[in-house]
Amino acid sequence: MKIAPLLAHYLYTNKRLDLPGIGTLLLDNSVTIEQENNKQLKNVLLEGVSFESNPAIKKPSEDLIQYISSHSGRIKPLATADLDSFLGLAIQFINIGKPFLIDGIGSLTKINSGGFTFAPGQVLTEKLNDYLAMDAPAIASREADHDYKRIFYPDKPKMQWKKPVAILLVMMGIVLAIWGGYIIYKRTSAANEANETNLSDNNVIKEVVPLTDTIKTQKDSVIETAQKIPDGNTKFILEIADQKKSLQRFNKLKTYQWNVQLETKDSLSYKIFMLLPVAAADTSRILDSLSRLIGKRVYIERY
Repeated sequence: MKIAPLLAHYLYTNKRLDLPGIGTLLLDNSVTIEQENNKQLKNVLLEGVSFESNPAIKKPSEDLIQYISSHSGRIKPLATADLDSFLGLAIQFINIGKPFLIDGIGSLTKINSGGFTFAPGQVLTEKLNDYLAMDAPAIASREADHDYKRIFYPDKPKMQWKKPVAILLVMMGIVLAIWGGYIIYKRTSAANEANETNLSDNNVIKEVVPLTDTIKTQKDSVIETAQKIPDGNTKFILEIADQKKSLQRFNKLKTYQWNVQLETKDSLSYKIFMLLPVAAADTSRILDSLSRLIGKRVYIERY
């Protein structure tokens, strides 16, 4: 909401305008601005206006806030905030040595003594209602030279989406999400069915048949009896379970290209483990990594 035209029309009507932190503008009672003849007022300077510098003014009058609120359709707290923002920006601009133009009234400039000077500007040509009814592009075009806020806070480009297009994009996103979830579900189901089929396959069963509880085992067999850890390797125990669960877990990890091994001492409990050439200083880090990947605690078997 543009505050400047509201301030101008307030001054035209009430002959006095107090600007907190700046001073007071006074319009001679003999000056009457007929907005019905606005075409004749074009490029005419505002006459009979005087300015009293008074930075000690702390807050705007209640009448001014009520005027802004009633003509802008905003509640009083928002109208007050709009006015404070406008005046704060004006003071910032004046403090950098530039004149600040209040459209329809005139421009304010700071002097060396710390006060302000005033120079009359052109009379506002539109009626207030006509000005408020103008399209936003027309207002922006008219006040482009006086919109000082852009100097301090440049506008960021915004994407303009029409509501039907936005709704269509949302619907397309939902459809794509559902379709993608269905595809992933089908692939996951197919992979699980394939794994279950592999577990029941005769060749796999033959490969992982547990050996007898003797030290003599076949090297080609998946399940081995407990044996000494080769030098330079660390034995990480991933899981201990019964035969069925261990075989399922073992085959699952194999599909992920994990170099896992399976062993048993008594054909009742089975260990899934990995032999890794890990330095002693790195064992804790490897333990944490494996535990996160497996989803359960991994530990080192020591002798």
